[in-house]
Amino acid sequence: MGNRILYYSTNRNLDTIHGIVPFKGKVTFREALLQGQAPDEGLYMPDRIPRIPYEGIVSLKDKPYAEAALLVTRAFLGDEIDAVILRTIIEDSYPFTVPLQKVFDRKYIMRLDQGPTASFKDFAARMMARLMGHFRNKDTRLNVLVATSGDTGSAVGEAFKGIEGIDVNILYPRDEVSERQKKQLDTIGDNVRSLSIDGKFDDCQDLVKQAFSDPSLEYLNFTSANSINFGRILPQTVYYFYAYAQLCRKEESIVASVPSGNFGNALGCEYARRMGLPVQRLVMPTNENDEFPRFLKEGAYEKVSPSLACLSNAMNVGHPSNLARFFDLYGGSVDRTGKVHVYPDIETIRKNIYSVSISDKETKECIKKTYEQYGVILEPHGAVGWRGLEAYLEQYGDFPLCVSLETAHPAKFPNEIMELLDITPEVPDSMKGIDERKGKSLELPADYRIFKEYLTGNLKSGA
Repeated sequence: MGNRILYYSTNRNLDTIHGIVPFKGKVTFREALLQGQAPDEGLYMPDRIPRIPYEGIVSLKDKPYAEAALLVTRAFLGDEIDAVILRTIIEDSYPFTVPLQKVFDRKYIMRLDQGPTASFKDFAARMMARLMGHFRNKDTRLNVLVATSGDTGSAVGEAFKGIEGIDVNILYPRDEVSERQKKQLDTIGDNVRSLSIDGKFDDCQDLVKQAFSDPSLEYLNFTSANSINFGRILPQTVYYFYAYAQLCRKEESIVASVPSGNFGNALGCEYARRMGLPVQRLVMPTNENDEFPRFLKEGAYEKVSPSLACLSNAMNVGHPSNLARFFDLYGGSVDRTGKVHVYPDIETIRKNIYSVSISDKETKECIKKTYEQYGVILEPHGAVGWRGLEAYLEQYGDFPLCVSLETAHPAKFPNEIMELLDITPEVPDSMKGIDERKGKSLELPADYRIFKEYLTGNLKSGA
């Protein structure tokens, strides 16, 4: 296979763990993309990380976002897909702009809320859907299972809507999404169905993982569009290259603040740093689900179970799936249940990553303060990111170039914005008409037996 990048499982070394048969092999990107998760319930990782020369990074200045996406994905997929096809996929994935909004000095908000569902998840979902459409076996049907705590589901649903040979089932926690998010999820239609689960996001995620590891369901050709799939991580690496290229001065570093729930977005920044992007520090603020900042502080990991319901609902994750990848990158191992088998090099993690838990009270105060001081409207997730950046700068001193990610459009949280700012955020074109759309979810308990009955009775495996 020449110099092709292959993918291994994060559980490959768990030889003595009851119930886990480690997958020792390696697969191609196509196989990792279509499988979603390794057969031992581990997550796929690239066996090497390509480097992008600094000159290549800064050459992206003033170029469209699609050019940054092409540079990064070609480094991983150059041996997997024809260059012309890859460019077509990328240009079709990113027909929208990516504003970098100056707040003060050289502190910026990167607005990842300009896509078709006004969420940063559009960036990963659109490329992933088109890559799956290209790579899938044309004689079989793919069934995408995706758990969502807010924006993932609608982004994935819209991205896959109408993609031939692929059906999508979206699981979301019934009482922990906003009314507008629920409306988006329930009304996509076509080859996309929403399942309203009586439980937490972690319950939804666990149902999906159980289905993936159930050998009796292999005939349904499951794959994942959650960030457990490396096909979601790769596109999320791009925005850091794009932002840096537009904003940097010669050979300087950047601090990136990434509001963090399931850690896929932040993992994209970790990979960008390892690919050569000069990231001074990755800031990973969480909401009150504080398992990661506690780990960095105390050196011991303990998941939050059940996860806490916070204002930044898409980040209500008590044990982030992508923690397994972070641990692996730093020499450790943790499984999907949250059990640590080998602790990573925590001192090096602390050197590269800063994390802090932001309460709902702080989140609300940040939304008010940022609007009053700078005229910038943040929604709850973006406010967690911005407040996390502020906390980092308060602790370590000013840093010239900083970017904080705004991951959803404020119009997705009209009640919260009205309550805090006494204004109604302008609805982007992508969200107009949602309230008039028709559709209904299927309500299910957080019970794998009943979920499996639904899968076997409703999903198809043939083309």
